[in-house]
Amino acid sequence: MNSSKVNVPPPIFDNQGNKFYGELRAAVDEFFKQKGIKKTGDSRLYTKTTIIMVTVPLLMGLALFAGFPLWVSVLLYAVVGVFHALAGFNIMHDACHGSFSSNGKVNNWFGNIMSLLGSHAFIWKTKHNVIHHTYTNVDGIDDDIAKIPALRHCPTQPWKPALRFQHLYMMGLYAISSVFWMYVADFEKYFKRRVYTSDLPKFPLKEHVIFWTTKIVYTLVYVGLPVYMLGWGPGLLCFFSLHVTLGIVLSCVFQMAHVVEKTHFVEASLNERVRIPQEWAVHQMATTANFAPNSRFWTWFTGGLNFQVEHHLFPQISHVHYPDVRKIVQQVAAKYNVPYLEYPTFREAFMSHVRFMRLLGSGKDLAMAHA
Repeated sequence: MNSSKVNVPPPIFDNQGNKFYGELRAAVDEFFKQKGIKKTGDSRLYTKTTIIMVTVPLLMGLALFAGFPLWVSVLLYAVVGVFHALAGFNIMHDACHGSFSSNGKVNNWFGNIMSLLGSHAFIWKTKHNVIHHTYTNVDGIDDDIAKIPALRHCPTQPWKPALRFQHLYMMGLYAISSVFWMYVADFEKYFKRRVYTSDLPKFPLKEHVIFWTTKIVYTLVYVGLPVYMLGWGPGLLCFFSLHVTLGIVLSCVFQMAHVVEKTHFVEASLNERVRIPQEWAVHQMATTANFAPNSRFWTWFTGGLNFQVEHHLFPQISHVHYPDVRKIVQQVAAKYNVPYLEYPTFREAFMSHVRFMRLLGSGKDLAMAHA
């Protein structure tokens, strides 16, 4: 599919009054009303934000100015990559969804922490908030699963013999995914004004300024500074050390949510608007899975993205509330006989992703696409 030329008609959901989601929203609203708390972040989120924002420059300063051996500096930059992922999961993600704070200006400011990852919040909000959250796992529209020909992420995508090994080489591609994102994919979207098969909204002047300014500043700080302080080879080694950990951590967390054995996929049509015989919220439940919901570590580390079901249903609720929201979602889903997809541990979710990628790479799943 040539995404530079084709606009794929978005599917139509058969909402039928939104009975499931209507009752679910009412139950969640009642929970916050009874508790007397806001749906946005609280001290737990703001404490975590402070820790992350202080740690990143501290680690970089130690790596560049403390006179450590090169291997220590490279290791410190790898840890910076992990903290960049933490910033994305915990700060930027909530802020771009408007759930970090009840103050819109605060959300916009912290949403631009996306620049810390080298990307652009304006483009990401369209790609993620609008397209991915509305048309989750819809092949032909959802850019998150559009990795052909390098990776095949769903049964309706074309199969090639080289993909037989994708479960073996995928981690290598995940390791370079963040560098590709900021220095290739972002520029492609910017110049084409498109996210895969969907048009981007018109860029306000300030967004053009933000895009170019942050790209230049990011390159100076994360490439130029280590090269200046350590030399070309060591400086670039530190830069790529950061991105290997960042790319792997980001990819693994997000792939566990949608590209696993339990989740469902839909294929969009070039010629007509596909009708999905479910209300939007039920589609979200079918295409999204949680992992390790009882793990305090994964909940803290991923910014609640191990509760992807709750996040997709209520993206404007801060992740700090998802463990409580989960109980409500499970109850209402059981009442309406809506499947609730979940893996008890990260390991089980990760192995499910590996098995699913191996199946997709083998081509033996082709019957699934036409079942």
